[in-house]
Amino acid sequence: MSKKCELTGKIPLKGHNVSHANNKTKRKFLPNLKKVRFKSEILKRSLKLNVSNAGVRSVDKKGSFDEFLKSAKIKNLSFRVKKLKKSILNKSS
Repeated sequence: MSKKCELTGKIPLKGHNVSHANNKTKRKFLPNLKKVRFKSEILKRSLKLNVSNAGVRSVDKKGSFDEFLKSAKIKNLSFRVKKLKKSILNKSS
């Protein structure tokens, strides 16, 4: 399982822990990922996605999962979600 958000494309970042003596040790900044179940009214099914907390808030702001996918940029989405977006756009128009 990759540590990447399926909706926003957030990935782990690299950086340093810096001590008081300014010693630097390598570390990773992981995204805050959660398994979340979303329901699509257009497709009449629910699916479980690995999504960051920021992704969940973005879906809430748009109102529904379908509305979020309609306005989301394709480059940020995972392969599974790209297929869902395509089918939602086909059914809604």
